[in-house]
Parts: sequence; C-alpha cells; structure tokens
Amino acid sequence: MLNIMNNKKRMFCCALMGVVFQAQAEVLVILPESGPMARAAESIKLGIVKAHEASKANIPLKFVNTDQKNISDVLKKNVTKSTNLIIGPLARQEVESLIQTNPKIPVLALNEVASKNFNVLQYSLSKDQDTSALLNVMKKDGVNRIYVIREKGTEAESLTFVNALFKKFPEEVQVVDAVPNLKSKDGLLLLGSNTWLNQFKKLPTKHIYAQAISVEQQKPLPKGLKFCDVPALYLEKWQDVAQVHRENPTTMPYKRLYAFGADAWFIAEQFVLNPAVKDIKFNGRTGQITIIGNQIYRVPQCYEQKRKGLSAL
Repeated sequence: MLNIMNNKKRMFCCALMGVVFQAQAEVLVILPESGPMARAAESIKLGIVKAHEASKANIPLKFVNTDQKNISDVLKKNVTKSTNLIIGPLARQEVESLIQTNPKIPVLALNEVASKNFNVLQYSLSKDQDTSALLNVMKKDGVNRIYVIREKGTEAESLTFVNALFKKFPEEVQVVDAVPNLKSKDGLLLLGSNTWLNQFKKLPTKHIYAQAISVEQQKPLPKGLKFCDVPALYLEKWQDVAQVHRENPTTMPYKRLYAFGADAWFIAEQFVLNPAVKDIKFNGRTGQITIIGNQIYRVPQCYEQKRKGLSAL
C-alpha cells in the first residue's frame, strides 16, 4: 500500500514539474509581421513553427511583431519571468539595439553584427560562410587563380560574396567579362542567375563554380559546376522543410529561410532544455552547425552537377 502511495506521489510530482516547466520555459520570438522584411520573417516563422510542432518538448511559443517598434520597448513589454529565451530580431540594426540592452536571458539573434554580447548568439545564412565552404572546395581542387564573371545588373546580389572572396582567397582573383582560356590550376566563378548561367554555350567541365543564387528548382546546371548551399533543399531527410514548402510553395531563397527557421528552433530548444549546455554540434538543415561558447559556426553542404544529377562533395 505504501509503495502504491509513493508511486502516486512520484507521478503527481512529475506532472507538477511538467506544468511548472511549461509555465517557465516560454520562448519569445520577435520578428516583423509587416514592412520590407515581413516576407523573409514569415518564411522563418513557418520553419520555426513546423519544427516546433515536430518537437516533443512542448515549449510554449510567443510571437511578437517588431515592425516600426523600438526593440528595447518590445523587450520591456514582452519579456516576463516565464521567458527563458528569445529568438530574433532579424534586421541588423535591431540586433545591434538588442545587444545594447545587455539582455539577461539567452538570445538567438537571426543576423550577425560586429557587436558582441555573452548572452547573444548570432546565427545567419552568411555569404561569408558560403564563400569559405566554396574556397575549401577550390583548395581541394588545387585552384590557385580564380576568374570571376558577373551577370550585368546583378552585381549587388553577389557583392558580399565577391568581397569575401577577395578577402579570403590567398592567390590571384581577376574579374573578367568573358570566359578566358583556363590553365590546369585556374578556376572560373560564375555569379548570376540560372538563366544567365545557362546562356554560356561553351564552359569547361572542371574547376567551374557558382553561388547558390544560381540554383533554381528543376532548372539545369552546367556539367561540372560546383556550389555550396543549404542541404535541406536537396536531401529528403528534412521532411519538415519539404512539408512547409508543399503547404506554402515558394522560390529557393525563401525555402532556404524555412530551413533557417527550423534550425533556429532546434538550437533554441537545446538551450531551453539544458541551460548549462555550452557546446553543440549537429548536421542541420542549413549545414553542419557547431556552437562553441556563444559563437555559432555553419558549414553549408557543397555539391557538383554531374551527368546523372547532383552529387554531394
């Protein structure tokens, strides 16, 4: 009889702890619901919600619109004793503003800025990370000179990528207007749309590279082309991202944000469930994610277009 009573007490305590956990473990998501960044924010939100639905942790979510609002005021009004973590904001200037508030609870900011704060993790789909991954591919290929051709009128879209290339590539980089005669250790980087890419009549089949913006669903790529991108767009294992896309069909840039939002939730969940965690490493929807201290490092997956389709490198 005593054992039965003790078991009932234990069951009651466990149930009570579950109620307390739910009450104390709310995650606040601060994203714009209107304005110029609303569409991107909505895609991220859909990714967060889908990954949250698939989770078994049952952590409450609270969404707050940040458009045309002061971040400090948003935090003062919405952060309560039950708020264990904040996801967002998205705009760089808002991340800067949040850091200046010196938050007392963990924050997973969805952009990267120069300012740092111990409680603020900064996570993004950085072009710098994409460049680093592609440069590693070039290094393995033995490339020591890169020729760059950019589609006219789209230079702004690849500017960050090109700047990172000039900064990180240790050898020679030349911007040209036409495909040169390539030597054995030369590489060709094509920066532009998929339509523009496929207008080239003759391209080498080795040492040719592109940015992920050149990739579109069900559109061809030149044989031998190599690029680095979010793996959830190419691997069927990430069914949550695929489901969001089926329910809300969109273009590749916004589909990448579905994956971004889902990985953001996974990261946030780890810190809510285990506040003492310091180091995390996992193969995520947006690439290999490593968290050391309060730094997040992302390595996207790289691919090569072969005769029978894409092959992971």
